[in-house]
Amino acid sequence: MRASTATAGRIAVQRRTVALLCLVQVLAGISMGGALALGAIIGEQLSGSESLAGVPTTVLTLGAAAAGLPLASLASARGRRPALTTGLLIAGTGALLVAFGVDAESFWLMLAGMFALGSGTAVSLQSRFAATDLAAPESRGRDLSLVVWMTMVGAVVGPALVPAGAEVASFLGMADLAGPFLLGACGCACAAAFLFLGLRPDPLLEAGGGVASSSTSSIAAGLAAIVHSPRARAAVAAVVSAHAVMVGVMALTPVHMHHGGASVTVVGLSISAHIAGMYALAPVMGLLADRAGRVPVVLAGQAILVGSCVLGFVFSGSQAGLVAALVLLGIGWSASTVAASTLLTDSIEGSSRAAAQGVSDASMSLAGSAAGALAGVVVGAFGYPVLVLSAAVIAILTAAYVVVDGARGRRAGDVA
Repeated sequence: MRASTATAGRIAVQRRTVALLCLVQVLAGISMGGALALGAIIGEQLSGSESLAGVPTTVLTLGAAAAGLPLASLASARGRRPALTTGLLIAGTGALLVAFGVDAESFWLMLAGMFALGSGTAVSLQSRFAATDLAAPESRGRDLSLVVWMTMVGAVVGPALVPAGAEVASFLGMADLAGPFLLGACGCACAAAFLFLGLRPDPLLEAGGGVASSSTSSIAAGLAAIVHSPRARAAVAAVVSAHAVMVGVMALTPVHMHHGGASVTVVGLSISAHIAGMYALAPVMGLLADRAGRVPVVLAGQAILVGSCVLGFVFSGSQAGLVAALVLLGIGWSASTVAASTLLTDSIEGSSRAAAQGVSDASMSLAGSAAGALAGVVVGAFGYPVLVLSAAVIAILTAAYVVVDGARGRRAGDVA
């Protein structure tokens, strides 16, 4: 009777935790959505150079990578609640700095704010892992994917609030483009308050996963846990590869379409379709990962990424073909990321799990930043077809590595 009561209590806590994380994901997503939508615009406006337009988004990504490990270390030492709350407060402060930078026409103040705002992306990534702390192994994929799914709401609503933000800025006597970041700061503050007050009991502490003594030891323990687990290595490789392929191809496809004569409206719709592909089917990917297995869904995701790149190569001169390729790119990313993140959680037990997840997130963000920068170089030197074929090769090599290391893990009796 006591065991069944304890199980029922754990299930109730898990449901409440997932619901709260979904709410926070929406609020944080709204904040980040505005930043992603306006990054290039304010970059060009404040720098006076079109070549520097992409710098704010790059700095935002680097901020996410920089925040990943410290927040994961804090989670290992103190739990998810202080880690996620701290990350959101840093992001909210960053949003305010961006707003003041835009209003003062200070490019460097804006960049400093973007770097801090990147902490919100790190929180968004770690929230999906927080959803698995108390989840049963057979439902980890589903719970993780629900939190990922809610990112879509923020990604859609955030840019839509730009006009409302402009009204707020006008009322305060600030530049119109500062307004959305003021709303973003409010969103981060609300999300932090909800987490601080509502994430009780702390899921990581309740699961017995927060006992690291220092940030250095927790990071080292997380990295060591990945290195010594073949299936964890395969999971991280799949997450990093899928994100690099997705960001690299996604960053240059709209530019390629625009140079090919596509209107701004068509380019915008293609990005919307890509985002829908990334998030709309996340719960389906989570259920498949639970029922069909993590590795098969990871491999399916990599195969879809390859198909997307091949489609982009064959139909590089067709707007409709490129839109279809972008949708597949998002779906492949979703399948690989959801299943690989679940596999990573399965593969590592104890106090090193949160730190290992932080290592994975930081690597993922760095890979995306590097891929976005290198994609422009590749297209400039060799053309768009070479970019998508190179991305396809990366996905194929990753799939082969997942098969080999996954089999090695099964022979070694790895956790998952």
